Amino acid sequence: MPGMLEAQRDYVLRTVEERGIRLVRLWFTDVLGNLKSFAISPAELENALNDGMSFDGSSIDGYGRVQEADVLALPDPNTFEVLPWVDSKAAEARVFCDIAQLDGTPFEGDPRQVLRRNLDAARKLGFVFYVAPDVEYFYFAPPGDGRPTPLDNGGFFDLTTTDIASSLRKETIRTLETMSIPVEYSFHEDSPSQHEIDLRHTDALAMADSVMTFR
Repeated sequence: MPGMLEAQRDYVLRTVEERGIRLVRLWFTDVLGNLKSFAISPAELENALNDGMSFDGSSIDGYGRVQEADVLALPDPNTFEVLPWVDSKAAEARVFCDIAQLDGTPFEGDPRQVLRRNLDAARKLGFVFYVAPDVEYFYFAPPGDGRPTPLDNGGFFDLTTTDIASSLRKETIRTLETMSIPVEYSFHEDSPSQHEIDLRHTDALAMADSVMTFR
């Protein structure tokens, strides 16, 4: 395992150099499931992978009080991906982080650490937890006056191949697969402008990262 981790770190550093990555975004979540992030330069990445990056966690919901503010973001190199929606001339990447105390012990309020602890407990009992979520959402026209405006009037399983909402769903799938998130299938849901994309099953920790990326 240490050898595999070292190989993945080398891959991350090599990819950042070869792709001309300008910023690496460190992603994590608060206890409410909101995505949080701060960016580092490529010059800081090797140190971050080895030792983590400290930051003030007192303003993050559930992370601590002001007098015990600083925590460590420990990048998980297995979650490294280049962000496909950013112009390649100013390329960016992201990596999910585990949150730890400054002494390196896992921070108990980190949702990713909580999930990992429970998965480890299940594994000791002989169980492996796989997840295959059905992600449903709506597309709306740009905000204007009045109520939200749907982009289509389709219904369940309707074949709507030429409207903008179906094009957006296709683009969403392409983006997910570019980021190594496999899609099982997709379709129009029951309500106007309601769509569903089903992700192919994988272990719960990887899927949690995938759903946060999807959002």
